[in-house]
Amino acid sequence: MKVYGLVGKTLQHSFSADFFSDYFVTENIFAKYQNFELAVIEDIQSVFDLKPAGLNVTIPYKESVIPFLDELDPIAEKIGAVNTIVFDGDKKIGYNTDAFGFKQAIKPFLNNQHERALIFGTGGAAKAVASVLKEIGVDVIFISRDPHGNNKHFNYSEVNLQMLNACKLMVNCTPVGTFPNSADYLPLPYEGIGKDHLVIDLIYNPIKSMFLQKAENQGATIMNGEGMLKAQAMKSWSLWNN
Repeated sequence: MKVYGLVGKTLQHSFSADFFSDYFVTENIFAKYQNFELAVIEDIQSVFDLKPAGLNVTIPYKESVIPFLDELDPIAEKIGAVNTIVFDGDKKIGYNTDAFGFKQAIKPFLNNQHERALIFGTGGAAKAVASVLKEIGVDVIFISRDPHGNNKHFNYSEVNLQMLNACKLMVNCTPVGTFPNSADYLPLPYEGIGKDHLVIDLIYNPIKSMFLQKAENQGATIMNGEGMLKAQAMKSWSLWNN
């Protein structure tokens, strides 16, 4: 039986295991998908030793996994983050299907008002989202607790009504608000969000995070991360079984 899996730090509430387990049953595929929780990324060698048929990678290892791979797909190399590992003999190749998943999910929602975006977070998922938005001509501004000190990176305390008015697209790429910490939300002046905003949270558990609830209360169009996750998962599957 082929074994696929997800590498991360805290995976009890992850999407992938249930999604792929259901997919294997529906499609009558003789395989299993399991979670590999690692205290540190260096422990990934023990997962490689199991000879899995394919792996996904999630928070917080999408960037730190790269030195443990033999090769990067050009898209993953450009983004600087990996969420899918393909095994070609003994060679471990890193791919990024987050970008594909986000692009597929966001397509129906974009309009000409979404010229500028605020991306919350600077990790692997944020890099994938930024890559997609820049590719389609959207100007990107990053918001994080530890900004890099240039004119495209700001602290949460610097987000004001003028900035929200100028950026009609907002994407949360942080884990803030994920179950079981569902009451948490980003510290923003939510009164600056309105009906012209498209607000996206890559979180999918809960289905509607506090971040999305607060944006919806202001009249914004909202979207969670489920569509992106399904699209990137099936892209991973196609890479593993090319």
